[in-house]
Amino acid sequence: MPAPWPGSSSSSSWPSPPGCSEPKRSGCTMISSAKALLGRIGLAAMFLFVVGFWTVPALKAKAAPKTRKQVRFWHMWTAEWKDVVDKIVARFNESQTEYQVVALSVPATGADSKFLLGVMGGDPPDVMAQWNPVIPVWADNGLITPLDDLMSPEEKRIFEEQAYPVVKKVGKYKDKLYGMSIGINMSALYYLPDDFKRAGIDPNVALKSLEGLDAAAPKLDRLEKDGGIKRVGWMPKGFAAFAQIFGGGLYDSKAEKVTLDTEPNRHALQYLVDSRKRLGYDKVVRFESGLNTASFAAGWPFMGGAYSVTVDGQWRVEQLRKYAPNLKYLTAPVPPPKGGRTHSGMSGGNFMIVPRGAKESRGAWDFIKFWSGLTNPERAAEFYTMGGWLPLTPAIANAKAYRDYIKKYPQFKTFVDLMDSTTVDVLPPVPYQTFLNDEISKMEDSAVRGTLSPNVALAGLEQKVQAELTRRRSLGE
Repeated sequence: MPAPWPGSSSSSSWPSPPGCSEPKRSGCTMISSAKALLGRIGLAAMFLFVVGFWTVPALKAKAAPKTRKQVRFWHMWTAEWKDVVDKIVARFNESQTEYQVVALSVPATGADSKFLLGVMGGDPPDVMAQWNPVIPVWADNGLITPLDDLMSPEEKRIFEEQAYPVVKKVGKYKDKLYGMSIGINMSALYYLPDDFKRAGIDPNVALKSLEGLDAAAPKLDRLEKDGGIKRVGWMPKGFAAFAQIFGGGLYDSKAEKVTLDTEPNRHALQYLVDSRKRLGYDKVVRFESGLNTASFAAGWPFMGGAYSVTVDGQWRVEQLRKYAPNLKYLTAPVPPPKGGRTHSGMSGGNFMIVPRGAKESRGAWDFIKFWSGLTNPERAAEFYTMGGWLPLTPAIANAKAYRDYIKKYPQFKTFVDLMDSTTVDVLPPVPYQTFLNDEISKMEDSAVRGTLSPNVALAGLEQKVQAELTRRRSLGE
């Protein structure tokens, strides 16, 4: 499942539980932090949480047998994805006799609020699956436990030596591991080789460079008689990913600093703007207005031939298997421009966290190890194939179940190969991730619409982020 990988300021008047007078991170301060975060979420988000959570039926979890310690597990998967989760939970419960994981599917719209309320009330889950950018702010506020505290020296060694580079980036903050990956998301090209063939283009040549792909795009386009767009050959999107590909990026890990208004980033944004201009912004808007780009069923536009080449995540392989089994398609890494980075882009994914105050943190860690495959990659390989997820370590990717999966769906191999890359990055590990992500989206939209030039748009983004940092410092954050 792709990861979809806080709002306004307001005050909160939640009562503190008895005995909260000492300023300890594990007690009152942690609860105060949860209150502050709930306050920043705002009344609108709280309303959505109340409506989204308490009006949804079937949220009751089965109690654990009295002979076992109950491990409460919250996640946000629904429908067929929930079925996969339930199977993995059942396998864990069958594998040992000390713990009983009890899973609860929480509506995604209210999951973060429910978590904060649980922490504040002293009754959080023992483990939670997340895909939202919560680690920096929750870690800074002492709401989640560093997994390092639960790992044995041998488990730490295995993780540090074997985990893929991007796995560490997703879960780490300030040199501590807070989230254990159970499925990284990667993006790559999906393309229709028959479209290339009809246009007289060799995709093996065209897809070696971004310049080659751009040259092929007009030959792959198809227009209506009235000039409207029938099919787009290639239309790149996503400033963050292309900033990486162009040799820039959003974060300098050595300087521990967000990087926005830089020359490579300006080139990347200009590229996205020029690509839209090729067909005309208004024409592209009209074309895309009739497409369901977010569909995770048979409505994905690529299936219907709306694009000859597009960029999307590995989960689409499983989707195509179910809804378009006869579609002839291939995958490839997004090629770089001259001087850019190969096998680069942005990533995110699903990860497990353990809240502060969890009653069964040891059981939670055992469950995380079981699912992630940290200590038993052969067993966990099957779990990753059940969800079409990318693995934690090469040992899982090389396990028989995973190799059989790739043999059956060879298009998936492109994404697995990208896991080795050191130039795939994640959202900057800063407490204002959500703010930053929102502002980047607004900036990109303004630039591709032609409202602002790329240089002015990026300079404005830099100013907004600096203003937000100044505001946070003034509040002592």
